[in-house]
Amino acid sequence: MKQAWQQYLQIIQQVVKPALGCTEPIAAAYAAAVAARQLGCKPVRLEVVVSDNLYKNSMGVYVPGTGKIGLAIAAAAAAGAIGGNAEAGLEVLAAITPAQVAEAQELIDAGQVQVSRTSAPEFIYCRVRLLGLDAEGTEHSAEVTLCGGHTRIVEQRRNDEVTFTAEQGQGGATGAICDGVDISIAAIHEFATQVEFEQIRFILQASELNGKLSDEGMNNPYGLEIGRTMQQNIQAGLIGEDVMNRIVMRTAAASDARMGGASLPAMSNFGSGNQGIAATIPVVVIAERFGASEEQLARALIMSHLGAIYIKSHYPPLSAFCGNTVTSAAAAMAMVYLAGGSFEQSCHAIQNVLSDSAGMVCDGAKASCAMKVSTSSGAAVRGFLMALNSHGVSGQGIVAGNVEQTIRNVGQMVKDGMSATDSTIIDIMSA
Repeated sequence: MKQAWQQYLQIIQQVVKPALGCTEPIAAAYAAAVAARQLGCKPVRLEVVVSDNLYKNSMGVYVPGTGKIGLAIAAAAAAGAIGGNAEAGLEVLAAITPAQVAEAQELIDAGQVQVSRTSAPEFIYCRVRLLGLDAEGTEHSAEVTLCGGHTRIVEQRRNDEVTFTAEQGQGGATGAICDGVDISIAAIHEFATQVEFEQIRFILQASELNGKLSDEGMNNPYGLEIGRTMQQNIQAGLIGEDVMNRIVMRTAAASDARMGGASLPAMSNFGSGNQGIAATIPVVVIAERFGASEEQLARALIMSHLGAIYIKSHYPPLSAFCGNTVTSAAAAMAMVYLAGGSFEQSCHAIQNVLSDSAGMVCDGAKASCAMKVSTSSGAAVRGFLMALNSHGVSGQGIVAGNVEQTIRNVGQMVKDGMSATDSTIIDIMSA
């Protein structure tokens, strides 16, 4: 296998992984669970310090298994410290019990959980400090710091002594995942269509996990019930169940469930469950429509997920830019492949989606994220259909004459042009 292809597989396996709940509060829960394991006794006080962007994405989202929203449950750290499984990564709260949730809430009600924001070196940053008493009444402390990735521990302390420090470059920061890798949209397309099927079969788990979330959102009332509302209107004859509406309905339903606190994991992409959903469900629906084989679906999912990672590597992992836009652009590329389109048409699809919805901002994780997922997924279908007819946006606005320059333009817009927007959004939300 080509060296670059081996790197692509490593990239996918590093940042396409199951995650239970919104990854920002879950990052704090994970840090707390690791700290609790190190503490060695029952925690009686928690101090959680997070970056502005991690704070923004934790304010309005349900934490699975708790029935509670955001950092009111101490960014899920209280639950993580008492009932979390430090070995489970982003599924740290999968086995939490109602009794443990009640115990965590008691700590919060007693004023023993403190949450604050700080200026941080990375957009993803969380430091959790626990205080506890052993059987003899001796106080102990444990501290865990995550930086640059939702499970990327850079330092651990016990009783203020450093017990672990990550070596420079160890477990690299999420945003730098494509640095030094020979990768492009053309290379991704070649890899996805030519790599041996057995090497990428694992990506089919994305279809399984995110499909179950979609079913959960269709069958039960979560969040804004966007998927269920569309289904009701289809049944009432107000809209039809065409490919566009089916994709939007099924994708939104998965996000409804995820943001509404369903105790089911999403297959995340680049640290986002919603973006993992947006990279998966539309591709699965198109695969069903065209009668694709299991192998073709796997190749399309690799194209979608790796394409999304590559585009997102051009700007910070948390920002004022809704990443569902570029994820849906990558999904549109994969949809063209499933429909038998050419590589040139796949590039048209990416250009079309970025032209359509690149202005969508991120104002934190919450139930209404399902609306943004549905918006970007609808744009993916439009962009895909236009591309199949060889219509593509070119040389207009931030969309350049070729897809690689467009991707760089998006990165520049987010990095250089949206930092003030990000700060303003956080100020508004924190007022």
